[in-house]
Amino acid sequence: SVHPLWQSPLTIPGGTRQSPINIQWRDSVYDPFLKPLKISYDPTTCLHIWNNGYSFLVEFDDSTDRSIIVGGPLENQYRLKQFHFHWGAINEWGSEHTVDCKFYPAELHLVHWNAVVYPTFEEAVMEGNGLAVIGVFLELGAHHAGLQSLVDALPAIKHK
Repeated sequence: SVHPLWQSPLTIPGGTRQSPINIQWRDSVYDPFLKPLKISYDPTTCLHIWNNGYSFLVEFDDSTDRSIIVGGPLENQYRLKQFHFHWGAINEWGSEHTVDCKFYPAELHLVHWNAVVYPTFEEAVMEGNGLAVIGVFLELGAHHAGLQSLVDALPAIKHK
C-alpha cells in the first residue's frame, strides 16, 4: 500500500534526505564507527503546548544549549525546538515512517536544530544539515505514566 503522504504527485518527496521513508531491515548496514547519540534534556526548558490545526506541538526554550543532542552521526550539537506526534484515524496506521512496510499506531518526532551553524531555527529549516529529528515508533500497550500528563493537557487545546 502507498503511504497517504505519497498518493498525490504534488507530495512525492524529492532528494535523498526526505520523509517519509520505508526502512528496509535487509538493507540496513551496521556502522561500527557510529558514536552513541547523547541526549541531554532540561525539563525546565519546556514552554507550552499548542494546536496547529493538524497536530499538537510541545515547544521548548531554544535560546541556550540546555536541551541538546550530540554525537551519533551529528557533526554539531543540536538544540531541542519542539516535539509532536503523528497518528491516524485507526490504530493500525498512524506512523509517518514504516519498517518493512509496517506502520505503527503513532510516531513521536523530537525536532532539533543546528544552533552552532545557524542563528535561528527558521534559517536552519532551509538547510540540509539544519535539522536533526529523532523519530520514535509508538505501540499500543499498558498505561504510560510519563505520557499521562501530556494526555491530560490535550482537552485544553481542542482547537487551533
